[in-house]
Amino acid sequence: QLQLVESGGDLVQPGGSLRLSCALSGFTSDYYAIGWFRQAPEKGREGVSCLNMNDFTTYYPDSVKDRFIVSTESAKRTVYLQMNNLKTESTGLYYCGAEFFNPGFGTTCQVGGVNFWGRGTQVNVST
Repeated sequence: QLQLVESGGDLVQPGGSLRLSCALSGFTSDYYAIGWFRQAPEKGREGVSCLNMNDFTTYYPDSVKDRFIVSTESAKRTVYLQMNNLKTESTGLYYCGAEFFNPGFGTTCQVGGVNFWGRGTQVNVST
């Protein structure tokens, strides 16, 4: 019954902003991270943010740093990805994924570490 459901994808102009949501259900572990990943057309899936849901530390690749912000509310039922100053290269199918980790080692925040994926939400950045 573990589920991740993305929403909020839309068509936006370059320079615009968009907030994606990842609704979480069925989580029982205290040690997991939620990552956001972008799958651009004909390209591999790449991480755009990661939030450790145990200690709330974050990770951003240089390509989105200072433009994207990942967060969650107090109940940890939803993880958000606030995307600002969007660029055309930000276009893609955005997935959230859960990575369960050993607290002694921590999260990888990498595609290969994701155990469960959502279905994705489409973001198109175009004039």
